[in-house]
Amino acid sequence: MRRKDSKRDQGFSLMELLVALVILALIVGLVAPQVLGYLGRSRTQTAEIQIENLKSSLSLYLVDMRRYPNATEGLKALVESPVGGTGWKGPYVDGGKLPADPWGHDYRYEPSATGGQPRIYSFGADDTAGGEGENADIG
Repeated sequence: MRRKDSKRDQGFSLMELLVALVILALIVGLVAPQVLGYLGRSRTQTAEIQIENLKSSLSLYLVDMRRYPNATEGLKALVESPVGGTGWKGPYVDGGKLPADPWGHDYRYEPSATGGQPRIYSFGADDTAGGEGENADIG
């Protein structure tokens, strides 16, 4: 009759541990690319939402100031009164601070040459014009 606490019954064999590690590696190998893809898409979607919020803030600025910020004032005019800014009732951005894009870069601002709505955009993860995927321009 065998004793119940023999060394053979006390733990896992090396083969059992290796099989478990191989199964875990396969799962991680299949799931990790999907998770990273979702992360990249979520950053792009966050940038799109932030740009829309900044456009809404510019609309409020337009109502108060009767013009959009010029190139020198840029988006900073949403949080600080421009020189000679009578009518400014900001800050127009929650928290009184301009958000950075999801990759930590400042959003870019281009006023319209015709006086229409200005362009707000981000160059994406690589912070250079053009690109694909997470490096694509947004806005």
